[in-house]
Amino acid sequence: MDRFTLKRENAVLFIIDIQERLVPVMKYKDQLINNTNILIRAAKEMDFPIITTEQYPKGLGRTVPELLDQLDGDMIFAKNSFTAYTEEVKEALKKLGKKKVIIVGMETHICVFQTARDLIQDGYQVFLVKDACASRTKENFLNGLDLIKSLGGVITNTETVVFDLLKVSGTPEFKILSKMIK
Repeated sequence: MDRFTLKRENAVLFIIDIQERLVPVMKYKDQLINNTNILIRAAKEMDFPIITTEQYPKGLGRTVPELLDQLDGDMIFAKNSFTAYTEEVKEALKKLGKKKVIIVGMETHICVFQTARDLIQDGYQVFLVKDACASRTKENFLNGLDLIKSLGGVITNTETVVFDLLKVSGTPEFKILSKMIK
C-alpha cells in the first residue's frame, strides 16, 4: 500500500510547463491553475519542496503569474526537451532525497507523460494529479492518463492528495487548506 500513500516528509510537488503562451489553449485551464495553487499552498504549509519547469520560456513565456509569484526561483528550470526530468532536475531531486513525486502540468500526453515515464524508470513513485493537468484536447489528455497509469503511476486528484498528506483534521494546516478546497 505504500505505493498509494503520500507522506509530506517524502513528497515533492513537480509543476511542469504551466506557461503564459500555453495556458490559453488548454482545456480546463482554470481548474488546472486553481488546483495547482491549492497544491502549492499545501506544499508551503506542510513544508515540502516544489520543482518547476518551463519549456522554452523565450518562446512560450514564463510560468503564469498566478503561480510564478509563489515559487522559489532557484527551483525553476528552463528546458528544451519534452521530458522535464532533465539533468538539472535529476540533481535537484537527488539532493532533496524525496521519492514520491506529485505531478501537475501540461501537456498530459507529452511533457507530463515523458517526465512520469522517466521518473518511474529511475525508481520514483509518481502521483499524477489529473485535475491539475491539461492537454489541448480531451482525447490527448485521457491518452496521457492511460499511458501514465499503464506505467504504474497513481492517477489521483487534488483533494485526495491534500487530505492524504494532512492525515488528520483539526490542525492549522487543515483549517487553511480545507477552506481552499470548498
